[in-house]
Order: sequence, then structure tokens, then C-alpha cells
Amino acid sequence: MSVDTTAQEQASRIGETRGQRLRRVLSSRLASVIALVIAALWTIPTAGLFISSLRPEDDINETGWWMFFTDPGSATLETYNYVLYSNTQGGGLIRNLINTIVITIPGVVIPVVFAAMAAYALSWINFKGRNFLYIAIFALQVVPLQMALIPLLSFFSKGLHIGGVTITPAWELEGVNTIVQVWIAHAIFGLPLAIFLLHNFMRELPGDVMEAARIDGATHSQIFRKVVLPLVTPAIASIAIFQFLWVWNDFLVGRTFGGGEATRPLTAVLGDMAGSWGNNWTRLPAAGFLAIIVPLLVFLLLQRYFVRGLLAGSVKG
Repeated sequence: MSVDTTAQEQASRIGETRGQRLRRVLSSRLASVIALVIAALWTIPTAGLFISSLRPEDDINETGWWMFFTDPGSATLETYNYVLYSNTQGGGLIRNLINTIVITIPGVVIPVVFAAMAAYALSWINFKGRNFLYIAIFALQVVPLQMALIPLLSFFSKGLHIGGVTITPAWELEGVNTIVQVWIAHAIFGLPLAIFLLHNFMRELPGDVMEAARIDGATHSQIFRKVVLPLVTPAIASIAIFQFLWVWNDFLVGRTFGGGEATRPLTAVLGDMAGSWGNNWTRLPAAGFLAIIVPLLVFLLLQRYFVRGLLAGSVKG
């Protein structure tokens, strides 16, 4: 009986497509075990950081985080209270946490919205120079972010002048208003990759669906809102997650275009928490966990869209 079953399985595998073979390999028991082992190993540092953030300062100085399990009753939220609300060095991070949220939300929404509209135009609207424009956008991905920092900062602070003619004046933003510069910088740096990825997804949509919508009298705006967006929602969610993680964890853009303490993100102050002599290093676990908990929750809540977005169009048959 087992020989017949094995023969049938081998026969069924002969005619399977590459997509079916990929599904079979990824759904096997061995693949599940490997995934669980990797997930466990990947989680250990995060678990250690969280446990350390709950330990008293003396315990952190004397023993490793795994010793917490010998005395779990010693857990305390004192360190979180200190790093969030204390006015001394290494504290008061609630303001920087709010700054990070204020920076991240527009820094994700703006490029994703514009990328979706641009990708649709490049995919389904025929206009002169479309291919050249797409190639130019694709080429922008190879430009290092660091090369654009100084020109963009000069554009914000001095404006754009060509041959003595002022094209755009200096923005002259100060204090909290400089956060607009951070939003625009994140949008500029995130657009090329977002447009490229969404364009690839939209080009794979059935042309018959678009043609049927046009025959029914739908405009490009209606097709984009009612036909395309529902179909590419997983792709948009995947790109939004990537952009969210990049903006939330960013240090360079926020530090360069921000207006000092008024707009400093959380990442910009983590490196200064320990002080010149490392006196407050025991506060870093709590601050570090605060920095990763929000992206972690976002990923966990949207992971099904993330996985669907990664697999959409990659598996056929």
C-alpha cells in the first residue's frame, strides 16, 4: 500500500508546475521545523532585551538577563517610568517617541499614495515619454541617500538659484515647522522603490478587466479607485510596512533635516542616553524596547497582507 502511495506521489510530481513545487516544499514538515527554529533564534535577542528592561538596575549590572527566571518577582516598570518621563539625562523620551510617530505616519502615507498613483499612470495610461520616465525612476534607486543629503538640505535652507535667477526661495522653517522637511525627505527617498514595486504589481493585472471598465465608461480615476486599489492592497500593505520600518528606524534623515530638540526622533537620542561615561547604560534596554515595540506590533498586525504582497504574482499554476 505504501509503495503504491509513493508511486502515486511521484507520478503527481512529474507534471507539477514550478509554483506547485514551491508550495509543496514550503508546506513540508521539514520547512515548518526550520522556520520554527529560525523564529526561536530570531526572538531570543528581543526577549532578552524585554526581560532586561524589566529588571532592577542592580540586577542588570550583576547578572545576565536569563537569571531573571530565578527571581521573576523582581520585575519592575521603574526603568520605563524613568526613560519616558524623567527630566534628567537619559529620560524624557515620551517627547521623542511622539516626534517619531508624527514623522513616521506622513513619511509613510505621502510616498505610498503618490507611488500608487504614479505606478498606475506608468502602467495603464499611454503618454509620450512614459518608458523614459519609468527608466529614470528606476535608475534613481541606485543613487545613495547620502549623496542627496547636502543638495536637498541646501534646497530647503537656501532655495534653488540658476544663473542668478531664483527658482524657489529658501523655506526658512524653524523649530517644529522643520518637521515638514523631514516628511518631504522621507517621501523623496522612498518614492523610487515604491513606484517600481507597485508598477510591477499593476502591470500583472488582467488587461481584460481594465478594458471592460473602460467600455462601461469608467474614467482612469474610477478605475484606479474601484478596480486597481482593491486588487493591489496586499502589495500596498507590504510597501507601507517596509517604508514604516525604514522611517521609524531612521537616524540620518531625522538628524539632518530636523530642527533640533523640538523634532528629534527616538533614534536620534538613543545613542546619547548612556552619557559620555556610560553611566546610564542600564536604561538602554527599556529605551531600545520602546523603539522596537511599535514596528513589531505593526508587522504582526499586518503580516498577512505582507505575506500576500510578497507572494502575489510570484507563484503561478
